[in-house]
Amino acid sequence: MAKKTVASIQKGEGRTYSKIIKMERSPKTGAYVFKEEMVPNDAVKDALK
Repeated sequence: MAKKTVASIQKGEGRTYSKIIKMERSPKTGAYVFKEEMVPNDAVKDALK
């Protein structure tokens, strides 16, 4: 599956997006949870705030 995802991101408009992985605390358990998002390159700094 990873090869298919990487190949589709590298073609055409896929280069204008970045994958962001944020680490957050779960409100229920207090454990860390990883959230993944695909955002446009222009909005990366705003998404990380």
